Amino acid sequence: MHAPSKLRVAVIGTGRFAQVCHIPGLLSHPAAEVVAVCGRRLDAARALANQFGIREAMEDVEELCARPDIDAITISSANVAHATQAITALRHGKHVFCEKPLAMTTGDAREMARIAAASGKVHQVGFTFRYNYGIRELRRRVASGDIGRPYFARIQYDRWDGLKPGWTSSWRERKETAGAGMLFDLGSHLFDISRQVLGPIDSVIGYTHVVARDAPDSATGAMAYVETDDLANAWIRHANGVRSQFFLSRVTPPFAPLGCLEIIGDHGALKAALSRGGVDFIKASSPTAPDWLDLPLPPEAADGHPHALGLMMRSFVDACLRGNLDSDLDASFNDGLAAQLAMSALLESQDTDRWMQVPAVR
Repeated sequence: MHAPSKLRVAVIGTGRFAQVCHIPGLLSHPAAEVVAVCGRRLDAARALANQFGIREAMEDVEELCARPDIDAITISSANVAHATQAITALRHGKHVFCEKPLAMTTGDAREMARIAAASGKVHQVGFTFRYNYGIRELRRRVASGDIGRPYFARIQYDRWDGLKPGWTSSWRERKETAGAGMLFDLGSHLFDISRQVLGPIDSVIGYTHVVARDAPDSATGAMAYVETDDLANAWIRHANGVRSQFFLSRVTPPFAPLGCLEIIGDHGALKAALSRGGVDFIKASSPTAPDWLDLPLPPEAADGHPHALGLMMRSFVDACLRGNLDSDLDASFNDGLAAQLAMSALLESQDTDRWMQVPAVR
């Protein structure tokens, strides 16, 4: 029997990110095809499949994952479904790409990472910021000693979005389906990128906060209480002694037009954009030249498109075809577990008012 000429992928989830990231990103790779879309509502799966000319729509995840004509599964569903869907796909011998957060609990995340490692299949988590050209150049320059010895990092990423007129709630605002709000949605990215650039996280302390209010449900229009956190603040101690912090919010004025990662060392500082790629830059500052100066990046960084999304999905296809992740770039389920452990430690710290150790992931 001849091997298939293309990687055959199925997408689970019919929401916005499947539409703007998973499906177009996969289709942009010449060696990949999307053969099916799966969703809990068959009509939504059919509509999304028709939009991209995909021939099949399904609603049964077990049936989908059992198909021999599918090589890989990408998961873009609600947080509560990630663990069951990923484990099902892995047990059926599929490569798996799963959106963040990896799971709702550290227990589920550990089980996912264990089964993924035992499967021998590619397992990747959707940490988009890793694929920005500016972040990649920042990592290279930090490792090369351009700013001397790093000692501090900071991120501030805030918006008014959650209090704007017309803002609606969804599964993300319910603890039962999301687990947490800004902490899981964006904080998972920030713990991951902090760890990727500065090394393992030793301990954390922080808090989350919910602004008490009701909001109309995006599907039904009925008013519902917003249950998940609107802001999260974290202080981090890395194993190498570097300190970092982040603040993220959907209920405060934007500190800057875009979230950025700043790494400060004893010879200077670097700053790179945190985005889907639509805005992508790296800047430098030093004690003798404090104004932020732009540093060069590839021309594609200035294309104005969310190129990090396509780069991420094509990297998953390449990993499946190769049989392993690019360990310098891609995030495995172990990296997803590390972010989950850090988020869990932060939530525990707000109950105890003390620093909490983050278990090591090996």
